[in-house]
Amino acid sequence: MYQLLSTAAAIFCGIALYAFRRPILAALRRFDARNVARKDQEMRDKRDRLAHFRHTLTLAEDQVEEIQSFATQDERTGLAVTRYLFAGETFAARDDAEAARQEAIVAKAREFYRELPVALAQRGDGRLH
Repeated sequence: MYQLLSTAAAIFCGIALYAFRRPILAALRRFDARNVARKDQEMRDKRDRLAHFRHTLTLAEDQVEEIQSFATQDERTGLAVTRYLFAGETFAARDDAEAARQEAIVAKAREFYRELPVALAQRGDGRLH
């Protein structure tokens, strides 16, 4: 009886894999494409002196909140307008909100570089390796 159930389960799994093969293969292709792109980026970064700064800015950007847009009425005219919210501050133009967000990203990256010597000193040898 156990062999019959295990054979039925194997057949059912095979049918399910066949039925969902396109989404599974698409996901595997996307995964492979991301890996290839990551490896290409790593090779380019090995030749780029400023890659560390770019990665630091990318990490800082992930830590800073996104800009949110919302519709509201203009205080003067009463017409519907779009406003942008970043870090608790409301901006009338998206460019102003983007500039404030960029300043926050750069400030976070600078904070990392200010803390880096202390972190390296705590490691004992002062080296990155």
